Amino acid sequence: MTTFPATPAWVATQHKAFLRWTNSHLEARGITSVRNLHSDFSDGVKLIQLLEIIGNESLGRYAARPKLRVQKAENVIVALEYIRRRGIQLYNIGAEDIVDGNVKLILGLLWTLILNFSISEINAEGHTAKEGLLLWCQRKTVLYDDVEITDFSASWNNGLAFCALLDRHRPDLIDYDSLDNSDAKGNIELALKLASEEVGIPQLLDVEDVLVAKPDERSIMTYVAHWFHAFSALDKIETAGRRVEKFVEVMSSSYDLQHSYETRIKKLLENIADQIKSWDTAVFSGTYSDGRKQNQDFSKYKSHLKRSWIAEKTEITSMLGNIKTKLATYGLKDYEPPIGMTLAELDVSWKHLVQAEGLRSKRINETIRDIKENLRKKFAETANTVAEKIDSVSIQLVQLDGELEDQQSQVKKIERQLEPVKDLLAALKKLTGDLEEANVEENDYTVYSYDDLQYELKLAQSAIAKKLSFIENQIVARSMTNLTPIQLEEFESVFRYFDKRQQNSLEEVEFAAALASLGLVYSEDEMHEVFDDVREGEPTVSFEHFIRYMVDVTEDQNTAEQVLQSFMEIAEGKPYITEFDLRNSLVPDPMIEQLGEIMSKDETEQGLDYIKFMEKLCI
Repeated sequence: MTTFPATPAWVATQHKAFLRWTNSHLEARGITSVRNLHSDFSDGVKLIQLLEIIGNESLGRYAARPKLRVQKAENVIVALEYIRRRGIQLYNIGAEDIVDGNVKLILGLLWTLILNFSISEINAEGHTAKEGLLLWCQRKTVLYDDVEITDFSASWNNGLAFCALLDRHRPDLIDYDSLDNSDAKGNIELALKLASEEVGIPQLLDVEDVLVAKPDERSIMTYVAHWFHAFSALDKIETAGRRVEKFVEVMSSSYDLQHSYETRIKKLLENIADQIKSWDTAVFSGTYSDGRKQNQDFSKYKSHLKRSWIAEKTEITSMLGNIKTKLATYGLKDYEPPIGMTLAELDVSWKHLVQAEGLRSKRINETIRDIKENLRKKFAETANTVAEKIDSVSIQLVQLDGELEDQQSQVKKIERQLEPVKDLLAALKKLTGDLEEANVEENDYTVYSYDDLQYELKLAQSAIAKKLSFIENQIVARSMTNLTPIQLEEFESVFRYFDKRQQNSLEEVEFAAALASLGLVYSEDEMHEVFDDVREGEPTVSFEHFIRYMVDVTEDQNTAEQVLQSFMEIAEGKPYITEFDLRNSLVPDPMIEQLGEIMSKDETEQGLDYIKFMEKLCI
């Protein structure tokens, strides 16, 4: 190795680096390497050969074996002219400088060639040459916290930057995490050795050239440029791999989207068809509850299911747009959905759905209106029938004639006519509930309501019960020949008044009250005995039992004189009797009212003239 005593260290370092750079190109073409830049470039032949290699073109005729100085100078001139024709600026160097072996100028020339043929083509994010190379190094080592590349000098003297570039591109060659940051020499030696032996990067520098405090910038740049070109090839392969990977991802993603699109649009079309079919085949039971349920189901469909379909339709449309955009972005063949899965067919199906919705809504509304109208008519028909039957019973009761026993038989027949009316009224009650459920308040087909007819039925039943009781009592009274009509009327009136259940019989409490109103008051024990005797084993006291008992207790009190005497006792000797006197003697209010209607006032008009009343009845 040629040494340069008394010259700056950078000269020796650059000579070594540039010499090895030159030989890396010459040896690749099988040309004898250069041993000394001072002398081996002096005839211009090696320089021309280097330029033809790095410029990738012939420089024309030149003296291959020059002997004379002029021949050597002419060769160098050919080389320098070629460099200038390539647009490369040369400063302060001529043919004689190279012929004479001016090492510094030769190094400057080689640096110019390195810059223009090795480094100038480096372009990273818009930067060129030195900045581009530096940016490439920084970008490749950005993830390594202990590496900070700010220049092509001191940033490299601990060897970590070279090791990081190796780990970034060939992690199989180096275990970066096991490196000792303080072992700069070991790190540099390892990096240069692996780069040369495993990657094929010419070792332009030795360990000591890098280990110094401030390595030569041009030498480092020249060496790092080789790293750039070596790893750029790997980058290109990686880029190609990433491109293929991206292409596969795009195609796979596109196929997945297409499959998803076809699956989802097919499902949506099927759902729409099924929904339309279900509406077409839907059957109404004719009840309002069924109509309301179907209306509720339809409303639920519109507020939930249809909205989910609208969202799905929007997403499907967007999905197809994304597929087309992705394929167009990568220049791939456009995707056309299969027949039966196009957006146009989806739009047609959607229009059919909207039309079916309108028909469904109309049918539900018409059905509910019909159901309400039928409910009105059915209610009216039932209500009018009930009213007619109740009216018929009332008319028949009025038209009764003949013997008491015949009338009794007729009333019982009339009573049986109310049995189906009860069933009709029960049906009417249910219809009333149906109308309320359907929110039907008006009905032009009838004036009756369930409450009206229930009230009228109770009145009819009460009228029948009273009529039967009256007839039965008349039959009993007919046999009671030892009672005056007044007595019989009085007893019957009292009996009816206390027959609260209208069963033509009195329970013990009712019986006791009836007797008390007639002036017969007993102790509790006495009343028990009397009740048991009178009812003759029956649960209650019948009208016949009651009349017989009254006959027994009034046998000696049935004369007009006795009745007159009773009035006088109640009036306490006055020639008239007042309502207060009657109430004080426990005469029932209805009887008091009745006496007020049939008795006239006395001359003083202070009360009722019972004396004239009795005289009139008894004459």
